Amino acid sequence: MPRWLLYTLITMLLWGGWGLLSKPLSTSLTAWQVQCLSTIGLLPVLAFLALGCKAGGIRGRGLWLGLAAGIIGSGGNIAYYQALAAGGKAAAVMPLTSLYPLVTIGLGFFVLKEKVNRVQMLGILLALAAIGLFNLDSGSASISGWWAVAMLPIALWGLAALVQKIASGQASAEAVTLGFLLGFIPVALATPFLEPIVWHQTGVTWALLFLLGLSFSLGNLTLIRAYGMGGNAAVVTPMASLYSLITILLAVVILHERISLREAAAIALSILAILALSRETPSACTAQNEKELSCEV
Repeated sequence: MPRWLLYTLITMLLWGGWGLLSKPLSTSLTAWQVQCLSTIGLLPVLAFLALGCKAGGIRGRGLWLGLAAGIIGSGGNIAYYQALAAGGKAAAVMPLTSLYPLVTIGLGFFVLKEKVNRVQMLGILLALAAIGLFNLDSGSASISGWWAVAMLPIALWGLAALVQKIASGQASAEAVTLGFLLGFIPVALATPFLEPIVWHQTGVTWALLFLLGLSFSLGNLTLIRAYGMGGNAAVVTPMASLYSLITILLAVVILHERISLREAAAIALSILAILALSRETPSACTAQNEKELSCEV
């Protein structure tokens, strides 16, 4: 098995596990508390990335843009946890919020003047159809509470992805990822000033919080490794985006969540939309840039 494929599969498992762990924690803690306390799981990966960078190679605009993307992305995480706390099933919230490339592509079109290819256009239509199906509550045409909240991570993660994309042209992938994960620290430090933090948690809860942050940050690291080991973005990106499938399977098996026919159809449309939206038209220099592993900017 090629090493890039192994790292891609590990990314899927890690992010799929992150989606599953989010549900029980979001029902016992507030969204802000989950985001703040789970930051402890980011620390080992942050240390690894920082030590792997050259002393003068972690400065520059790319790192700061990555930091901004992290702050925005952490806001998306908080909204994602809130959607789960509002009653959303992990098997439904994860594939819906995974449609954030819809926002990235839209912003890229207007801000970066990027063209949308035919496959992505199909993905946009599929995403809109999936959002419509997720929107409808069973037996009514009203907007479900968790659905409205789930629109926030789609918007924030989509914006964060655009900022990361801009940052990737200013620094290496590892430097941008370091900045991205560092962006979660200010949010964690600011949380106690926004709401009381319950520090006295059970050992099990602390373990779940650590695993939540660790699986999220490790997934970012293994994705970089997949690119660095020669993985083509046109293959690695859509494969990694299927982590929601892992969450769905785990949620059904472990959390015993039941999926209605409407939700199943919406999930299927979401998966197809994610694959289509991830299908970018590669530029001439993309393949070379993806193989850079240094943190020089």
